[in-house]
Amino acid sequence: MKGVLYDVRWIGNHGIGRFAQELANRFTGFAPFDRKRRPWHPLDPVLLGAELWATRTNLFFSPGYNSPVGWPGQFIFTLHDLNHLRVPENSNALKRSYYSRLIRPACRRASVVLTVSEYSRNEIAEWAEVDAHKIINVGNGVGPPFGITGDKHEPGYPYLLYVGSRKPHKNLRRLLQAYTISGIAECLVLVLSGVADPNTLAQIRALGLEGKVVFLPLETTEDLGCAYRGATGFVFPSLYEGFGLPPLEAMACGVPVLTSNACSLPEVAGDAALLVNPLEVEEIAAGLTRLATDSELRTQLRKKGLERAQKFSWDETARRVANAIAFAAGGTAAGEFSTLQKGVDELLSK
Repeated sequence: MKGVLYDVRWIGNHGIGRFAQELANRFTGFAPFDRKRRPWHPLDPVLLGAELWATRTNLFFSPGYNSPVGWPGQFIFTLHDLNHLRVPENSNALKRSYYSRLIRPACRRASVVLTVSEYSRNEIAEWAEVDAHKIINVGNGVGPPFGITGDKHEPGYPYLLYVGSRKPHKNLRRLLQAYTISGIAECLVLVLSGVADPNTLAQIRALGLEGKVVFLPLETTEDLGCAYRGATGFVFPSLYEGFGLPPLEAMACGVPVLTSNACSLPEVAGDAALLVNPLEVEEIAAGLTRLATDSELRTQLRKKGLERAQKFSWDETARRVANAIAFAAGGTAAGEFSTLQKGVDELLSK
């Protein structure tokens, strides 16, 4: 797509990074925009706006939440969620000011705002006070190396896998408590992605789980795929997600999933996962017990998960993004955003 300047700084081993990389893989005609400065730098919008004056781009596209200030050209940016506003532990006065003074006005100035779920689309529209038709849900996808074929992590014991950060909204504290009271520690080890950290180690000691919880560094997506495929089940009782890639990746690897009945996760998982209230430790524990002891349930979830994962592809995400870019490049009036969203809704229903 000629004339599209793409912010490649978001590419990396994280959720937005994977979204950014998968789009870059498919839109090879994008002109890359790269700087040593991180795109989430507080001054990036102002510096970005000044730098764009020196380009001849027709459209600036960011796969993340940064947007240019003081540049009159067209731009599209991607607001995956409102994590920095909705999760108190991830918020502070500076972040709230950034969203209020920069991101909210950007939602109104942008040709199109992209997001990744209907949950986020509705939340952003209400918060930014913009027409929901201007916010396009392009979704996320799943693909290689996440599939049923490939190497498996085989540590010599059966395990449940958790993949995610240690941030409070990931709900690891309640997961550890639920794992303790479920009684399944005698038959299933709980494997946590990443390296041991002092806070989590303290929780493990306080719950008497030494030797029952293991840390597994996962440096590449291939490592992650191996870890999924080797697991008896995948557990992800998060309190807040704009989409939630790990449960989808686990499903694509043929692993039965337990996740939350909150935020975007039911939208992603459908009926292909065991859904629990992430605020109720006892309910999480009961779900863990079912996942550990009910082989028929695991078989059903594995089958449904594989079918569910097939509904999400990066090619489809790229197609929706291409529609949004073509729409923006065409300079269509804001009142006609509903036409594009209708097309996206039709794609979602297929």
